[in-house]
Amino acid sequence: MATTNDIKNGSVLNLDGQLWAVVEFQHVKPGKGGAFVRTKMKNVRSGKVVDKTFNAGTKIDFAVVDRRDYSFLYEDGADFVFMDQSDYDQVTVPGAVVGDASNYMLANQPVSIAMHDGEALYVELPASVVLEITYSEPGLQGDRSTGGTKPATLETGFEIQVPLFVEQGTKVKVDTRSGEYLGRVSDE
Repeated sequence: MATTNDIKNGSVLNLDGQLWAVVEFQHVKPGKGGAFVRTKMKNVRSGKVVDKTFNAGTKIDFAVVDRRDYSFLYEDGADFVFMDQSDYDQVTVPGAVVGDASNYMLANQPVSIAMHDGEALYVELPASVVLEITYSEPGLQGDRSTGGTKPATLETGFEIQVPLFVEQGTKVKVDTRSGEYLGRVSDE
């Protein structure tokens, strides 16, 4: 069994029957008293973030989480179907597990899925994706200055805020963690 000395960012721990991903950790050795490990952990299923402190050397249970590359195929009602890029097996993931990632997914888009005991825990997208704007109000002449934004609908149906000069049909780079506009992308 592993100890707190083996904790790293991204490790998944099995505590009290629940899976917790380590977001950040810090080994602390105060001048007085024993050393300890301060962690910030996120519940893999609920997304709840908690701070937890362990005494140094405490035995903990690491969960085996298999992260594999998949391609998004299609939506099946409330579920999403993905294909394993190595052996072409298909896996169906509930919409609750996919969550906000569905706002940025197109067919054949590569994603990473973390699996534990055959159950999908979460879907990871690349840090940014390129999507086309399917609807946006036209910008007015003189709206080329900095500062103003307007709503725009992406080809996935998700709405983001873009600068006033961005027009319908433009391909844009979007941050998948925050939904922010990162810039235009040329077709070259």
